[in-house]
This record gives sequence, structure tokens and C-alpha cells, in this order.
Amino acid sequence: MTPAPPPAPTPSRRTILGGAALAALAVTATAAPAATATPSPSGAAKSRTGEADWPTEYSLPDGWLPEGIAIGSKPYAYQGSRADGGVLRTDLRTGESTVLYAGGTGQVSVGLKLDHDGLLYVAGSTGVARVIDSRTGALVTTHQLTPMTGHFINDVTLLGDRAWFTDSRDAVLYGVPRGRSDGGIRALPLTGDWVQLPDVNNANGIVGTPDGRGLIVVKSTPGELYHVNLRTGHATRITLVGASDVANGDGLYRIGRTLYVVQNRLNLISVWSLDRTATTATLTRTITDPRFDVPTTAARYGDRLYLVNARFTSPQLPETTFTAVAVSI
Repeated sequence: MTPAPPPAPTPSRRTILGGAALAALAVTATAAPAATATPSPSGAAKSRTGEADWPTEYSLPDGWLPEGIAIGSKPYAYQGSRADGGVLRTDLRTGESTVLYAGGTGQVSVGLKLDHDGLLYVAGSTGVARVIDSRTGALVTTHQLTPMTGHFINDVTLLGDRAWFTDSRDAVLYGVPRGRSDGGIRALPLTGDWVQLPDVNNANGIVGTPDGRGLIVVKSTPGELYHVNLRTGHATRITLVGASDVANGDGLYRIGRTLYVVQNRLNLISVWSLDRTATTATLTRTITDPRFDVPTTAARYGDRLYLVNARFTSPQLPETTFTAVAVSI
């Protein structure tokens, strides 16, 4: 996590924001200092081990329209807004939130990743990638990766010297230089086994391979995983063992050779063991939770995965309530 080009027959990640709103999207760069946004959650569930007193569920602002979540080495989660491109910072110890970046009219924030230097990389849907300082909320730079229409910059991962972004409506990955450099953007066309399907979301979640030499991309429709050669763009379809697909695959998270695939409308996380070459994945278990309400992306802190509920099957209105939840891994 959503706004996208023409709606898919089987919508997945980030397809909810209406067509009229999408048509009005324009790239607007607005930075703002952090400001208090939401109170601490009432009666939040607690975990029993590890961070025993930390909430395992907390509220996001009404109408926030969350989709992406990022966590670094410190206990703070960053959640983007599909409503106005804002970024919310939540203290995982208390569940209290502040608006880090206010966004602006026509902006969208979906996938996010936080770098070790404090820079937050944000997929901005309409051809845009933004870099935000997670300490101050200042907008560092905006990259216009593609034309505004006909594209959907959806998710991002950090690998090597670049932040890699997916475009759900085109068979190209985009590498943005990490840090405060203004170096060139690299476009990496997807070839090999990759077949781009029309009028649906294709490339979605993205992570690096265990050896750091390639990328793993989930193709939401029809629900496939691919190993992408970082040098050539050749995409090899990953053989799945234990399930035929990862339908509604959205956010990806990897720990070693364990790959977590958030399958949003199925309200589950499938857990896969990758082989040495990351070309075969074996299903080991699934994670479900009654608090899931179309979770989209996941980020880790300690022994937990935190997910935002995008609630794509509910009205996306200013008064719609949203939450983030944590599950043990």
C-alpha cells in the first residue's frame, strides 16, 4: 500500500483510491515538521515475551488510507498515506503517533523503506519516488521515474548502492542512488520468464536475494515469485513447492532464506524457505490473525512482524478507521 492505473479484474495492492482521484494526482513536494497526530491506543493487546509491554495493535488516524510500513534499527514504524502522501511515525513502545511528513494535495505514499542513514525511500504511485529525512520530516528529493499516467510506482527495497522500485504497470524496475547523491537513475527492464499482463497489477513487493546479488519480485496477478538478475534484468520464475501460487501477493519481507509473502485479500502471510539459488521456494507455514483486515506490507522489529491493515474491502472514507498489528515470527 491503493491508487493505480485502470482497476484490475482481481485488485490487489494499492488499487482502491478512485479513478477520479488518481486522475487528479500531481507531484507536489511539501515538507513539514513533525506534529502530534493520534493519541495512544486504548486497550491495545500486549505481547507476552520480548517487548512484553509493547502494544501488538495500535490505531492510525481515521482516513489515513495506509499501505506501506517501514521500521529501522530503532523502535519506530513509518506508515504512508494514500490519501495525501503523508508519513506517520509511530513509537512501537507506546503506539503513539506523530505526522512526520505532511504530504500534499495529489500526493500518495505507498511502499517505504528506511535506510541506516535515516533516509526514508517512498514509492509515490504516479511515477514518483521521494526521499524523506526520517529525523526531521524534510523532503530531501523527488525523483520522477516515469510519466505520471500509465504507471504505478508501488514498492521499494534497498540493495547495494540503490533503492529499487517496482512499477506495477510496466515491466521495469528503477534504481535510485542511495544517500543524498543526485546520481543517475537506472532503469532495469524485466526479461526472461517475465510476461507483463495488461490492465492488472504485475510487479509489486520486492526484496533482495539472500546472496545480495539479485532481487525477488512478487507478481500480484496471477500470484508468482521471480528472481531478477540485478545486472541483466533477466527474471526467472521461482518454483513454488507446497502451494500453486501466492495469489494477491503484496509486500515481501526476508530474513535469511525465509521469505514472508503478505497475501492481502486472503488475510494471511505465507512463509517460504528459499533454496541456495533462490529459484525454488518451499511453503513451511502460514500466519493468520483475526485482526487482519487486508494487510498489505510488513516490517520487522525484534521477534515481530508489523503490518498495516489497508481495509481494501471497506469504504475508503475520511472517517474510516485503520490499525496496524504485530504478529510473532
